[in-house]
Amino acid sequence: MNFFKCGILLAVAVSQGLAAETLFSNWTFKVAPGSKTGALYVFSRGDVASGITEVTLKPTAHGITAEKSEQTSVGDSMTAVHDGIFRDSWAERRRTPSATAGELGLALPMYATDKDGSFQKPSGFFSVRSAERVVETPLDPPSFAEDLDSAMLYANTGLAYDSVSKCLWIARGAAGLTHYDISGGANHPNTTDYILNKKEAKLEKIPTGKNYSYKKSKNASILDIAVYQQNKDLWIATEKGLWIYDGKQIGVHKSLDTSKRVTGIWIGGEPTQFIAEVSTPEKDGVKGSLWRSTDGTKFQKIVFLDTTGKVQKKDIFANSGYTVLDIAFLGNKAYIAVSSTGGNESGYLLLDSAGIRAWETDADDGSQWLNGFERGVTDRDVPITSITTFPLTKKTMGLAVSTYGNGISVSADSGATWTPILNRAKLSNNLGSIRMVPSIIKEEGMQSLVSYKVGKPSKITIEVFSYDMRKVRTIVKDAPREADNSRSTYAKEDFWDGKDDHGRTCTMGIYYVRVKDNHGHIGWGKVMTMGGHY
Repeated sequence: MNFFKCGILLAVAVSQGLAAETLFSNWTFKVAPGSKTGALYVFSRGDVASGITEVTLKPTAHGITAEKSEQTSVGDSMTAVHDGIFRDSWAERRRTPSATAGELGLALPMYATDKDGSFQKPSGFFSVRSAERVVETPLDPPSFAEDLDSAMLYANTGLAYDSVSKCLWIARGAAGLTHYDISGGANHPNTTDYILNKKEAKLEKIPTGKNYSYKKSKNASILDIAVYQQNKDLWIATEKGLWIYDGKQIGVHKSLDTSKRVTGIWIGGEPTQFIAEVSTPEKDGVKGSLWRSTDGTKFQKIVFLDTTGKVQKKDIFANSGYTVLDIAFLGNKAYIAVSSTGGNESGYLLLDSAGIRAWETDADDGSQWLNGFERGVTDRDVPITSITTFPLTKKTMGLAVSTYGNGISVSADSGATWTPILNRAKLSNNLGSIRMVPSIIKEEGMQSLVSYKVGKPSKITIEVFSYDMRKVRTIVKDAPREADNSRSTYAKEDFWDGKDDHGRTCTMGIYYVRVKDNHGHIGWGKVMTMGGHY
């Protein structure tokens, strides 16, 4: 069955209640600054459809709360997230790019279903003009793209906006670059396709209506792009080096030349940093490395430091099998969201002027660099999918991460503490309402959070019953829980993984979850498990 699709009536019933929700779905893939201070755009993809939410946030004494939420669906025929995002080993295909693009608003990739029903067919981009208006912008690939082995070879892997010339640049892999010019207004665009001629160091226009063939000996796939805001040069990451285009001429960077496969380029921070990802295919997967320049001229490999500041001899990035999902700049620091290609590790690496710093030395004298679940970035052990900075207030820059399964997490103190923002309706005190997040356990290893509130400190017992009211699991018994303005759930314990008290996977079906406190209050929730299978 399709990785994301699950034709379950319960999922449909859940989706119909979206108006009361904080987010469109807890399966979030992209978070980006919203249209105003304190707001975030969040792209989610659920069981039934995809959508964009603009959530307005407010810092409080108890963390960060979601004050307002506006959202719209993009339907069931298009999405911004391709189906291979977690399965693909190529670094450039494991992220969802975006760009804030003037009149277009937020630009996101757009994928349609292929003949197998999977979202793997690049079809242009979405322009999010507001939370209530998402415009589909179809873009046909060059005619030669049909001869490529896979549609993913021309996936949209990079977006960048030039605010002076008012154009959106789109990296399209083997299909080259698309220049989407809106200088005449967003409703009157002018589109031009280019391809890199690495042999002659030219960015050539792809002729329309004529036969054109992609040749590896001549051309190079374009994997990511970034605009250097100081001079508006376009930096182009390709399978054959890092190139710079000034609007007239293009040349390869001396530090990252055609011998290197550059899969990502990010520019930002104060002072400006240029960060590149180099990814090399090997027999057992893909091995990557991180490079940085502070002036745009010479790149050096980024070093990893232990808690004492000692530089590590090994390339931690390469040895961990990481790929970069996103980078957020805050002052002189960069927050590098990564995931491992061979496992489920994800989080962010904190880069300062010296290098990437470890935050802890474990019992085996090993250094810990990855900031994730153990650091409280998420309150459940779920993959991180993107990261961004945004103006939380007029004086405070916030950080936000999107996650696969637990909504978003937001920080008002540069990552020291985090607040999760979940897709849930308001809960009432004293177990008046219980929610299971998500409401369906679709596969082995998934967890459903038991979400509830108590009005005063309590001892909580959580039990799971089968459809015929036979008890199959006691999750916690007389566990102390404090009153909380949002929820009293302790996320590290209050979840069900679809198993019984003996560790056996329960059969597919609907289960009831009972929550009791020591003050005589009882609440009920409902969850479906697929029995460990899709």
